[in-house]
Amino acid sequence: QVQLVESGGGVVQAGGSLRLSCAASGRTVKDYAMGWFRQARGKEREFVSVSTKSGAITYVTNSMRERFSISRDDAKNTVYLQMNSLTPDDTAVYYCAAADTRFDYLPDTSSEFAYWGQGTQVTVSS
Repeated sequence: QVQLVESGGGVVQAGGSLRLSCAASGRTVKDYAMGWFRQARGKEREFVSVSTKSGAITYVTNSMRERFSISRDDAKNTVYLQMNSLTPDDTAVYYCAAADTRFDYLPDTSSEFAYWGQGTQVTVSS
């Protein structure tokens, strides 16, 4: 079983950037498809991005594709979410999650991810 801990959140001005980190322990990130979700206050949890088990395929949801990217450092057993050109609409708690998938399947719904971090708050001020 993998444990996930997010970090890197904080308060940033509109137009700024943040890089979130998700450190895994107990298992390696290569054993899972790794994803990022976010949940704004009063809204449902929203899919952001995923990297497949091999790390060869990544996907960012359409509305964020021009600004966000996901990457993985196997040596550090860590997954990252780089967020650029942030707007107040990006304010949310960001969660890292792991899915035990076959091959390079791309999960993109919460129910497909069995393991979750505690979340990190991102606040974008106008």
